[in-house]
Amino acid sequence: MMRYLKIVGLVLAALLLQMTLLPRYLQDPFQPNLLIILVVYLGLKLQHRFAALAAFSLGLLQDSFSGIYLGLHAFSYLCLYTLLSQVADRLYTDNRALLVLVVFLGTFFCALLNLVMLVIFSVSKGVYASLLPVLVPQALVNALAASLFFMFRRAAVEEAR
Repeated sequence: MMRYLKIVGLVLAALLLQMTLLPRYLQDPFQPNLLIILVVYLGLKLQHRFAALAAFSLGLLQDSFSGIYLGLHAFSYLCLYTLLSQVADRLYTDNRALLVLVVFLGTFFCALLNLVMLVIFSVSKGVYASLLPVLVPQALVNALAASLFFMFRRAAVEEAR
């Protein structure tokens, strides 16, 4: 029970940081997307029957606060979770470098999936012009934030032993 409360607390802290504090002090391509890091963590480490619902809910929460189309991030986070949960048993998920690489690639995957969905379903022209230039800096910042997150998580796990 305490494990689930820690996960809920982590999700709430990530939401508060991402939606309130980070936009105030960091410019747009240099804000880490903490929710992608949590979805990667769910996909690789916590394959529970409610984890897919949690990934979808994280996307809906981001959509409700970001003001973009409702369900866009929810669908891409669910696709990312599904992909990662399928390959998680083939990977050595205790390696921190692999987790950081997966966050980097997951950022690209979610952004490109969002781009495809916006091109197909949106009526605005040139939507790719605002998304593609910030893709590499966003992925690098997410990888940096993921390395810090997984470093602190590993330290907390070793301290608990």
